[in-house]
Amino acid sequence: MRTSALVAVSAGTVITGLLAYAAYFDYKRQSDPEFRKSLKRDNRKLAKAVKQEEEAHGAAQRESIKAAIQSVKAEGFPTDLEEKESYFMNQVAKGEGLCSEGDNQIEAAIAFYKALKVYPQPKDLISIYDKTVPKEVLEILAEMVAMDASLNLGGTFTGDPDAAPSADNHGVE
Repeated sequence: MRTSALVAVSAGTVITGLLAYAAYFDYKRQSDPEFRKSLKRDNRKLAKAVKQEEEAHGAAQRESIKAAIQSVKAEGFPTDLEEKESYFMNQVAKGEGLCSEGDNQIEAAIAFYKALKVYPQPKDLISIYDKTVPKEVLEILAEMVAMDASLNLGGTFTGDPDAAPSADNHGVE
């Protein structure tokens, strides 16, 4: 017997076996109620395990975001206008570079967050981020903004990114 004929017979046997198994599985699925129940039960277990894993991953990500915000605040921010401009440009460039690499989304979001903290009109910058930053990074950045109560999104800049706006800044007497 030639090698090509042996290979063809072996391949035919394997394909026939797979087709027979598929037909048997389909028959069992359609006719055996216990088999259907066990399939549903297995699917529910798998869905529950996936959901728990996603929740654990989300909780771990929230903790890492919280830790990142605290470390960024501990580093501090520049106070001089020229230093702020330079810092802003460096952080935006770093964030864009990390986004293009695509491997560390949290680091990219941290860089955009740092730029946001020194920008005089954070609301305007957020609208620019909406158009330019990838969705995954933008979601992480949104969580960071939500966790930071000191971030002033009103558009008035007091010079200290950690300072809350006072009544004098809004023209209220």
